[in-house]
Amino acid sequence: MIEVVLNDRLGKKVKVKCNEDDTVGDLKKLVAAQTGTRAEKIRIQKWYNIYKNHITLKDYEIHDGMGLELYYN
Repeated sequence: MIEVVLNDRLGKKVKVKCNEDDTVGDLKKLVAAQTGTRAEKIRIQKWYNIYKNHITLKDYEIHDGMGLELYYN
């Protein structure tokens, strides 16, 4: 289990516990459950890399305690 911190830059930080072999789509569903927004309206990225839904967190080398950017479409 790893913990990922997502910051929406509007004053909200979301901490989500997930597995490294979860996909980005699974992470979006966990974030959606905590924030109350729909998972398809969430975009997760780091700098200019927008993460695709079907790729795992391990493939993106997302580790425990890593911070990601959270945007609402």
